[in-house]
Amino acid sequence: MLRIAICDDMSHFLSEVDSLVSEWKKESEDVITELFSDGDSLIEAHFKNPFDIILLDIVMPLINGIETAAQIRKIDKAVKLVFLTSSSEFAIDSYSVQANGYLLKPIDKDKLYSCLSQLYASIIDNSKYIMIKDALSVHRIELRSIEYAEAQGKHVVFFLSDNTQIKSNEPFYVYDNKLNASDGFFKCHRSYIVNIYRISKYTPKEITMRSGCRIPISRNSHKAFETAYFELTFGKAGEVYDD
Repeated sequence: MLRIAICDDMSHFLSEVDSLVSEWKKESEDVITELFSDGDSLIEAHFKNPFDIILLDIVMPLINGIETAAQIRKIDKAVKLVFLTSSSEFAIDSYSVQANGYLLKPIDKDKLYSCLSQLYASIIDNSKYIMIKDALSVHRIELRSIEYAEAQGKHVVFFLSDNTQIKSNEPFYVYDNKLNASDGFFKCHRSYIVNIYRISKYTPKEITMRSGCRIPISRNSHKAFETAYFELTFGKAGEVYDD
């Protein structure tokens, strides 16, 4: 499922871009679009359930597009950001948040479609998945959609970003190698593996996920967890998090 967000404070332009995206995706049932009129609501929604592509106006009141993108980039390095603006003066600023595209208003349909198609192909090529077996079938789940995994008796329950749960018939140790540090996962407790990219905050004893779920950190795991957190989130260990 490809999730696309469109954010612009001008309602008529928001509707126009939504119509163009709807035409682009009309042959696919695996694309959903959500509309936002301000950066704050977009940030909140993305933190709860990340989008794959964000089409974002730059000039908006209160928090502009560059500032919105910077907040999103703090916790999501993978999302594709495309700026929509009536002026090219912000092009240099867009590089500071690793923008994937920059389209001038009025939006040229062919350029938008070309941009979306290229980003979509890139996402499909680079997506990583895990196969999870339950009692009846096998689920193909994108790694970034997993918030955390919890051992429950002889089973493992996967808690996903869309609030769904999948119970695996395989034992917990099987996923120690499948959910590894290179993909952003960390075993913080003998019964829990968390997706570091979906962490909201943490203390020496507990992790709070974006969903609000609270996960324990074992005493022996705290130091290694903190190192992994900073390395994945900021690119190097020990860097201070500036909220």
